[in-house]
Amino acid sequence: QAPYQDAITPDLILLDINLPKVDGIEVLIHIKESKVLKRIPVIMLTTSSAEADILKSYNNYANCYITKPISLASFMDVVSTIEEFWVSLVQLPVKKI
Repeated sequence: QAPYQDAITPDLILLDINLPKVDGIEVLIHIKESKVLKRIPVIMLTTSSAEADILKSYNNYANCYITKPISLASFMDVVSTIEEFWVSLVQLPVKKI
């Protein structure tokens, strides 16, 4: 929507359920309902390991759900794995510019 209709879209979205003003699931729903955004992979990366949150995420077309590890080293391993898989291995559709 104006004034952002020409904004560059991301190749991948990391989304937390626990956002300050709006629930991350609501953001996920908005993304997946959008004609422009729905093909962007969304990774739910959050502290919640609640089964209800996992189900809500997948029911609303999250591409994967990862519970954030507590230690910084483990978190960096997760980020590295996400990068390796989603950036190096997965083939995503070419964006039209």
